[in-house]
Amino acid sequence: MSKRIDRISGELKKEISNILLTEIKDPRLTSMPGVIGVKVTNDMSYADVYVSLYGDEESIQSSLKAIKSASGYIRSLVSHRMSLRYVPELRFKCDNFIEQGFRINEILKSIKKDSKNEPE
Repeated sequence: MSKRIDRISGELKKEISNILLTEIKDPRLTSMPGVIGVKVTNDMSYADVYVSLYGDEESIQSSLKAIKSASGYIRSLVSHRMSLRYVPELRFKCDNFIEQGFRINEILKSIKKDSKNEPE
């Protein structure tokens, strides 16, 4: 990936994070979304935005639906805040990387605990 695409991805991540925290007032958005990363295609037609959402499956899906329905509004705000000739179409995807990390940590703790309880 080129340095320009990397720089644009970083700026998009920063702007979208700010917009999600301050501008989106949808009641379906039950948890504070965190933008984990943004991947812009080489032709800059699409940007995959990976968001982290917390809660049960129903609230995560509701929050993701709210973010996806606001994607056009978010894109227009990004176009006003960034000096790009063309703002890529935003595709939001749920990234439960942090939640998976917690689960793995709990599994490792239980394995460690079990290994201490076994007689040698």
